Amino acid sequence: MKITHPLRLLVCTFIFMLVTISPPSQAGLITFTANIDGSQANAGTGTGSLGMGVANILFDDLSNEFSWDISWSGLTGNVTAAHFHGPALLNQNAGVQVAISTLSNPTSGSDTINTAQAADLLAGLWYINIHTDTSPSGEIRGQVQVASVPEPGTLSLLLLSMIGVFYSRSKIL
Repeated sequence: MKITHPLRLLVCTFIFMLVTISPPSQAGLITFTANIDGSQANAGTGTGSLGMGVANILFDDLSNEFSWDISWSGLTGNVTAAHFHGPALLNQNAGVQVAISTLSNPTSGSDTINTAQAADLLAGLWYINIHTDTSPSGEIRGQVQVASVPEPGTLSLLLLSMIGVFYSRSKIL
């Protein structure tokens, strides 16, 4: 059976409809990073510290599990506390959202956050503050920023597109 031009159009339309009316899926694991330094501390007025750090953070938007790996160097004092703060922009201070209980360097941990916290995190309104005995209000700070958001539907869209092209070019259904 040969596929006529209208039938090809019908098959392509059907495949397009499958793709566009399928329910949206959530992203899953979202990666964040933070470059931590003294210039960002105290709402951007800085501490003069040459200390620096880096954070790699994962957020699972299905379970609201929030996990981190943080390391630092060059601090002028001993670390006395570390927290994720928010909601705040670069030049603002905010309250603690998640405490980092292990203060060894490097440190890692996890916590489950609520929906409002997740919204602020995704909006780029969280920062990391590392406090030392020489800078009790925070020696180094870094704004948490989205590094990558996976696109779970990309592979299925590609597959459906390839099927559509195959059927639109084939002579038989």
